[in-house]
Amino acid sequence: MWSCQVLVTPEVRLVEPLELVRPRVIWSVASLVHAVADSLAARFSACTVEGELSGFARASSGHCYFTLKDANGETASLRCAMFKRAGGLLQFLPADGQQVQLRGRLAVYEPRGELQFVVESMQRSGEGALYEKFLLLKRKLEQQGLFDLSRKRVLPRFPKRVGVVTSLDAAALHDVLSSFGRRLPHVELIVYPSLVQGPLAPESLVAAIVRAGLRCDVDVLLVCRGGGSIEDLWAFNDERVVHAVVNCPIPVISGVGHETDVTLVDFAADLRAPTPTAAAELCARSALDAAADLARVAATMRRRLRQVLDTQAQRTDNVAVRLLRPADAHRRQSRLLDAHSHRMLVAAHRDMSASRDDLRALSVGLKRASVGSLRVATHRLDRLGERLRGLDPDTVLKRGYAWLVDDDARALTSAKQLFAGQALRAMLSDGEASVLVTSVTSRE
Repeated sequence: MWSCQVLVTPEVRLVEPLELVRPRVIWSVASLVHAVADSLAARFSACTVEGELSGFARASSGHCYFTLKDANGETASLRCAMFKRAGGLLQFLPADGQQVQLRGRLAVYEPRGELQFVVESMQRSGEGALYEKFLLLKRKLEQQGLFDLSRKRVLPRFPKRVGVVTSLDAAALHDVLSSFGRRLPHVELIVYPSLVQGPLAPESLVAAIVRAGLRCDVDVLLVCRGGGSIEDLWAFNDERVVHAVVNCPIPVISGVGHETDVTLVDFAADLRAPTPTAAAELCARSALDAAADLARVAATMRRRLRQVLDTQAQRTDNVAVRLLRPADAHRRQSRLLDAHSHRMLVAAHRDMSASRDDLRALSVGLKRASVGSLRVATHRLDRLGERLRGLDPDTVLKRGYAWLVDDDARALTSAKQLFAGQALRAMLSDGEASVLVTSVTSRE
């Protein structure tokens, strides 16, 4: 059921000083109509209204125009416009005198300055609760993944036997039989009788679908019924029937109602047809269409065969010409062999010359590398010798330094190792001397 919620804001009144005189506002017709339209759009952006259809007409453009009269006998009426997009979503055929609920918005038709109601959706009165239940159940089953396209199965192109789940008294069965008799009379039909309307219909439909799945003696299964109101078709919205269609091991085609009728079985089936006749035509492919396909395939095969034969004939002619002149073929092969031999000799001579040049260049390079390496090694050796001579203790002693050792021949390098009266030996460049420490002074 559609609902409309109106937010009421507190009225705010501005009190102007008495001494201010408000200038008179003079509206143009277009400005006033625009202002009224804006006010209506802001106040009635979306609402639901109920009434009786009157003067319903559908223009060639697809737009619908009609008047909605008050359902309680009041004299009030409202002009309505339903554009092509919304009209294409109608689930029934509107007619004068029907009680309907409209969902839309108020607007102004500016060329005539008339109030009108722009309709976004229309449904019969009394069906609102059922339709709301339909939407809730559809959302639930959709979340369970029962309507996913990934689980849809491909129908057989040429079924040998077709099963039909419908009532034996229904006009839908007659339509299906007529379609098969006209298009593919050799296809065998197996009918699984079931109720299609009323409180016992869901259980009967489930039993028929399960029985067809257990027997598995048909290639495709049609679940069909003629059109009707949402109450008449409600058995095909039952959750048990939807699960039976999904779990059926046979591909299922749904052909329930008229083109504008939609049931949950339509979403669960592997293929949805707008009517029972269309469901039969989807799996009863016309013999004329099949013959035309075979003719196209045969023409393609003949054309391809001619192309292959022509190609092979040309190859045979070329071989025949070569066989008639063996001497020419021998001369061609001899010339080709001579050319290959000449190229091999030239290549071998070129490779030998290149190898000699490479050896000569390698020898010169090795000589140059040896002389250069010897020079570098000699220069490095001289530098190392100079560093060794600089580290020679005798060289240091010759510059006037002495090397002090104690009685145990340990080198003394700090004043902290000395004390007064200590006997030492001083090593010089050309000998040694005994030394007696009389006093010690530290630089610190």
